[in-house]
Formats: sequence, structure tokens, C-alpha cells
Amino acid sequence: MKKIGVILLLLVVSNVFAQQPKQLSSSEIYQKIQKLNVLGNVLYLAAHPDDENTRFIAYSANEKLFNTAYLSLTRGDGGQNLIGTEIREELGIIRTQELLAARRTDGGQQFFSRANDFGYSKAPEETLEIWDKDKILADVVWVIRKFRPDVIVCRFPTDGGGGHGHHTASALLGVEAFDLAADKNAYPEQLKHVDVWQAKRIVVNTGRWWNPDISADDEGVVVEDIGKYNALLGTSCNEIAAKSRTMHKSQGFGSTGTRGEQLEYFEHLKGEQAKESLFDGINTSWSRLKGQDYIGKFIDDISANFDLNAPEKSIPLLITLRKELVKLDDDFWKKKKIAEVDELIKQSIGLYIEAKADDYYATNGDSVKVDFELINRALPELKVKSIKANAIGFSLDNIQVLSKNENISIEQSFQIPVTIENSQPYWLKKEGTLGTYNVSDQLTIGKPENDAAINFEVVMEIDGEELTYNYPLIYKWNDPVKGEMYRPFVIVPPVFVNFSEELQLFSNLKEREVELTVKTASSNLIGKLKLKAPNGWKLSQTTYDINLAKKGEEQKIKVWLTPSAEAAIGDLKADLVVNGKTYDKALNTIAYDHIPTQIYMPQAKAKLVFVDLKTKGNKIGYFAGAGDKIPEALTNIGYKVDELVESDLELTNLSKYDAIVVGIRAVNVNDRFGFVAPKLLKYVEEGGTLVYQYNTSHRLKTDDFSPYSLKLSKDRVTEEDAEVTFLKPEHEVLNTPNKITKADFEDWVQERGLYFPNQWDKDNYDAILSWHDKGEEAKDGSLLVAKYGKGYYVYTGISFFRELPAAVPGAYRLFVNLISLGNK
Repeated sequence: MKKIGVILLLLVVSNVFAQQPKQLSSSEIYQKIQKLNVLGNVLYLAAHPDDENTRFIAYSANEKLFNTAYLSLTRGDGGQNLIGTEIREELGIIRTQELLAARRTDGGQQFFSRANDFGYSKAPEETLEIWDKDKILADVVWVIRKFRPDVIVCRFPTDGGGGHGHHTASALLGVEAFDLAADKNAYPEQLKHVDVWQAKRIVVNTGRWWNPDISADDEGVVVEDIGKYNALLGTSCNEIAAKSRTMHKSQGFGSTGTRGEQLEYFEHLKGEQAKESLFDGINTSWSRLKGQDYIGKFIDDISANFDLNAPEKSIPLLITLRKELVKLDDDFWKKKKIAEVDELIKQSIGLYIEAKADDYYATNGDSVKVDFELINRALPELKVKSIKANAIGFSLDNIQVLSKNENISIEQSFQIPVTIENSQPYWLKKEGTLGTYNVSDQLTIGKPENDAAINFEVVMEIDGEELTYNYPLIYKWNDPVKGEMYRPFVIVPPVFVNFSEELQLFSNLKEREVELTVKTASSNLIGKLKLKAPNGWKLSQTTYDINLAKKGEEQKIKVWLTPSAEAAIGDLKADLVVNGKTYDKALNTIAYDHIPTQIYMPQAKAKLVFVDLKTKGNKIGYFAGAGDKIPEALTNIGYKVDELVESDLELTNLSKYDAIVVGIRAVNVNDRFGFVAPKLLKYVEEGGTLVYQYNTSHRLKTDDFSPYSLKLSKDRVTEEDAEVTFLKPEHEVLNTPNKITKADFEDWVQERGLYFPNQWDKDNYDAILSWHDKGEEAKDGSLLVAKYGKGYYVYTGISFFRELPAAVPGAYRLFVNLISLGNK
């Protein structure tokens, strides 16, 4: 391998993140040549990650060869997480990346609005009010104008049949934006960047769960069979769709591929009504551009002469086609089709270019070493003219002529300018509202993620034509088990402060040791850590000298914290002053195998809460489900918590626990729960206290997890301030060791609870609480308590998994009462 040494200063961005470069097969290249002859766009529209119909997206992108995109109004922050403990912002980051992984699988593109998933909503009116309707409507109009769809497909109907208020709101916004996108008086500030656009029609992709009797004979309905087999890809759209949907792992949507006919129904909403096909009346040939029919015939010639064994033979014709495309007057299709041709040329060459950093992170002012790998695997010679960074006027000229299959390595070093922004997800850089992210830059709105932290433009010459390709800087390493691994290169502040626990809850006035970790992202860092507590809290020390010599080095800080009787709820904040500048961020890493590793940099703080809390017992067993932070919460208030696995569930071992808590959705996600449940019930029968948190009725691994009959439902209370009624005010769960009052249900977050039982054995279960959302009937199944044998069985759909990490005092008091049942 040849090596060349270069030093440069670089700052430029790109819309690509770290993934192993994908090399298309000859059949895939051939399919992409056929796509050159298709000038059509389809936009799918819904509310959340996982709402999209991946079957339709796979069909539209791979069979019809339309440019196909999904606009998810939210990033799914308000949902549940089946693969870890991340919720809220961090869950939104995961679900964003899952959507991008899905689109890489099914061939679609991805857009978002600024809407925040604030949790389940039962009414579109509430949703639109919290979202700030005009902002989100503007975002939908922006995406329509930018993407220019011929057809807009809503996942949900406008009449509420899709259930969730977010779902209905997405369709209502789509219908309104359908007309506004073509109105020059609507959001005129957008027209500096895009033109108005009128789609041909907007439809709803009707699901049988709200219209089981839909038929192609119904007025305004057309049908598409999207289950077609694609011989070039060696798979069907249904099978592609299953792989795509399986990327939504945090939602438990692993899917099995199906084969054969798959009918999808589309109901007319607005615009020109389709009669036979969803795509009626849409001219997708080159004749849609005046005088350009000849381009389609030229592409037919490229396709007819394509050599599967030597795709590079098509390059001269592709270069000629590119020269013709440059002459187009229609800028939209000119840019799209030139980009498609450029990608085809790159794939036909078998071109491999990669820019690999020596570490995955760096800070402003740092020097970064980079190794370029370049290889041309098809042409006799390929001239690389330059590597550019136009943002700073840098150009490295006449780098190397790449001979066929000769691997070239170019070693570089560059300094990261002080002006470059850090890699915090763009929608989280500023504080937003409950319903809307704070993003003001028009060109950023709609993007799925940040541009690459650093991007290289590589200019090469082929048959006298210059082509430019963008390559992000990435970090790559070899894992001894998983092999070649990638992650994005990120820009971070020079130092972070992470608290070992983000919540410190005190139930007495005793002092407690709090631990922090200071980590440097740069070398030779000298600074001063400053801690500030809210009123009523005393710190043993408020300033610490920090001296870290090596990048990545850590310094542990331990401080004693004491509350007073007047201790206010607030944040213990950490600031680190370096060279006169203050840094106040923590660093959280989100790492799962199915998505690129992500970072999130929240403020460096720990929430301090003093609550009047009495406890009974000491030792708690916890059997994990999909993932929650209940063990940490209980440890925080003095309990000793052991995390249990199936082999721990022998009665002789379980008898030492004052109570056992079962994690959220354990009955949904643990394949062996049919064997686990009887052992837990035996523990109850012999005198133990067992607390089940919520599960869903869908995909239960066993129905026999309760001593008496109960039936799970979709009942939920989404209003976090819904008034509570005590159905059994004298029950011990409301009285010992803590006297529960209505004040304990103040300041809850997002919701009261979800997936309550709606039927149960009323002779054996005591229903403790009742509440409901406005205008609905009472929901009495959120907390059921039964005496079974010598012990207590509790089933609760109350959202303790949200309330305890959010430090809601009353939720702690109630949960302690649950695990104290039977403890005298």
C-alpha cells in the first residue's frame, strides 16, 4: 500500500454518517439505471417512528422506482423502550436512528418536523395546541415544497380512526398542507429556498384495524398489490419491508417476512381522484419535462447495453448522459438525476474511498490524524484531482492517479477550527417547549440528523468530466468478535462532568456521598470544578482543582451533601472553568448494534429531592423486563436491590426478599416467562410481596402470570394531572408506611399510566385508585392488589418507570407502600 503524508486545516460538513460503505452488485446497478427513467416522488406522512408502512415504502422505492420519503412528525421521545432504560430525549435519538436504519433497508428517505412526542394524546385538538400547530404545519409545507411529491400518502384517517391524537393530527396537517404548499402567500419566507408545489393527490393508506371491510369496490378506493417479487434484488417488497420494520427494535417490532400477494388500500382525501391506480395521471417519464423525451431513449440504450460482468463499460455513456443533464432548465430534476448518475458512475467503478480518524472524538483546536484509503477497482486509471475543504478555501491538488485495484493510503493531519459547532443533536441544542423543538434555521428543519462533523470533497476526472464525491470523517476499528466496526467522528467540548446518579433523593437529614467523574477530551487540561446546590442543601466542598494530562483521562470527585428540613427541590449543578471559559455538559453514549453509536450532551447536573418518606423492609429482588430504572430509584432511597435471573427463582432463595418487583413488559419480552411466572406466584403464596409493572396484551409470552383472572386492555390516562379518586381509602397500600393523600399525585410527568386491566376477578382483587381523562369514563384498573396465600400480589399500570426517574415524591411514597405490603 502506497502512503502519502499531508497536513491540512479542515472544516466542512456533509449529510452522511458512519456506516460501512455500500457497494452495489451489478443487478442493483442495473436497477438504478432503470430508475434514471423514472421522474416521480411519493411522500408518506405519519406521526411517529414505526408508524410508517414499510411494505409500501419498499414497493414504491424498489418496484415503482419512485423517490420515496417518510415524514415522521415526531422522533418518538414519548414512547416506551424495549431494549434499554433510555427514555425521553435519548429514546428520541435511538428512534431517529432506527428510522434511518429502516430507510437504508427499504430504500426510502427520511424527514422530520419540529414536533416533540409529548406522550399519548387522545385528541388531535390537544395535540395541535401543544405542538403549536402553525409551526408544524409550516414544517409539513416545507417538506412538501422541498421534496415535491406527486402523491402524499397518510398512514391515518382524519376522523380519529387511527386512535392516537398524534395520528389524527398528522393526517389533518397533511390535508391542510396539501393546498398551502401551492399557495405563494403561505409561509412566503420558505420561497427563498424552494418553489411552491402542488401534489396530484393526497390519500390515506387505510388499515384494516379501523376499516376491516374496506374493498376496491368502495367509492374513492384504489388498490395496489405491493407483494411483488423483484428478481434483480432476489427478494420481494414484503421481505424487504420486514427487515426494515425490524429496525424498530426499541419498540419490539421485529418482523417476519411474508411472500405473495399483499393488497394495500388507498382512500381519496383531496386532489385529483385516482380511478384504477394510486399513480393514475402521473407522468413519470422524461416527457414531463418539455423537449426532454430523448433523454429517456438514451437511458434505454444504456440499459440495453449494460454488461452485468463489466458495469464499468457503461461509464462513457453515463458521462455523456451527465453532460445532457447539466443542460436541463428544471433545477429540481437536474440535481436529482445528476446525483443519481454520479452515484452510478462511482458504483460502476467499484470506487472505495474512506477517511478514517485516529479517534472517534476531538475538541476545538485539537489536531486529528486521518488516513485516506482510495482504490479504483475497475478502470485502468482514475485521476483524483483534489481533496477540497471549500469552507476554508483549502484544496490539495493532483493527489494521485489510481491504477486499477491499487490501494492508496494518504496520511493527513488537520486542526479542528475553534468555530466548528459540537456534535450535539441539532434539535436538542436549544431548550424547546413541551410540544416543539427549538430549531429556527429553515434549511435545517426537516433534516433527520446532524450533518457529518467533518466532510471531505474528493474531486476526480473521468473522461474529461469532473465529479465530486463527499466523504465524512469516521472512526473505524476491528472488534475481535464483531469484526470491522464504525462509529461517527464527533466534535465535543474539552471536558465533561458526569454524576454517578442523575437523581439524589433524600428521605432523612443524614449526609450522603455524591460521586462525579470529570473526563477530558483534550490533553493537559487544567481547570476548576465549581458545584452549586439549591437552597437548603449543604456541600462539604464547592470547588475542586482539576488536572488531567492525557486525553480521555478521568478524575473522580466525591462530595458530601446534606439536606436541611427546608431543602428545596432543584439541581446540583457542575461547572468546569478552563482558561476562563465555562463548560457545563455531561457526556452520555448510546450504543446498540443496529444503529450507529450516538452521543448526547445534557447539562451536568443531578436533581436533588427531599421527600418525607418512611420505608419498611430492606432487601428487594428485581426481575428485569424491557428496561427501566426502578432498581436505581430504590437504591437511591436506601434499599438493597438484587437483580434476579431465572436461575435465582428457587423459593429458598426468594424467601430472603421483602418484595420482588417485575420490570416493565417482562411478560412481553421474556420468552421463558411461562416458566418464571409460577415460581414468582409460589413466592407470593408462601408470604412474599410481588409487584408487576405494566405489560401489553399484544405478544404475551404467557397468560398465566396472575393468581386470579385479569384482562389487559389499552386503557390509559394520559393527563398527568388527572384527578385521582381513592376507591379503598382505608386499604393499607394507601396508609402504611406512608399516608397517601391527593397531594401525592401532584407534579407527575407525561401521564398517570397505561395498559390498565379492564376486567378482573372483583372477589379477589381490590381496585385502589380511579381516574380518567377529561370526557371519559373512570378507569379503575391502574392498581390492583390481591391477597394470595400468605402474601400479596400487585399489578399496576401506573407509570412508575417515568415518575420515579423524574423524582416525583408522591410516586416514591406510593411505590414504597406497594413493596411494604405484608411487612410488619
